[in-house]
Amino acid sequence: METRVKNDRDQLPRRYLVTPEPLGERNKFLGSLEKALFGGIRLVQLRSKLLSSDDYMNLVREAVRLCHRHDARLILNGPAANGYCAADGVHMTSAELMKCASSDLSSNLLISAACHNEREVLHAKDLGIDFVTVSPVLPTASHPGAPALGWQRFAEVASCATMPVFALGGLTDTDLNLAISNGAHGIAAIRSLWPPSA
Repeated sequence: METRVKNDRDQLPRRYLVTPEPLGERNKFLGSLEKALFGGIRLVQLRSKLLSSDDYMNLVREAVRLCHRHDARLILNGPAANGYCAADGVHMTSAELMKCASSDLSSNLLISAACHNEREVLHAKDLGIDFVTVSPVLPTASHPGAPALGWQRFAEVASCATMPVFALGGLTDTDLNLAISNGAHGIAAIRSLWPPSA
């Protein structure tokens, strides 16, 4: 199987911000993003399931400028996510990951993927994915009713990975050391890493 070029994945920060759905006033959303960047966030996933492709890509252009101004990297997860090369990477859902072959992946971008079990992590490993999230570790408001892995199960899943793993789901900065002790590179979060708008 073809091996992808690694994209400085070992230099990833310990905190990975996944944005909430960018609904409402764009300036407020970008203001919160800039607060997070001023607060030290250096890896951002711009996640949207509801915006149109055009609206998402217009937001991407502004988010790329903000992130790069703060030496942060922007990962895209939304409509037409592969269509804007000024971003630093692309995130795949677990369903997209399991349909993917290595020939589908760009060697010029950071590629991340959502994983929930060993099978998905091992497939990401085979593809040379740069980093993954494993979730949900704890109960989370963004996916109500989804069964949580807990730390022991998270550690089992993460142990299959050779790439950096971010623990995701119901976590805050206070969980960072616990996540690392269970095999994570760091934590990913929406609510706890996203500053409220002014």
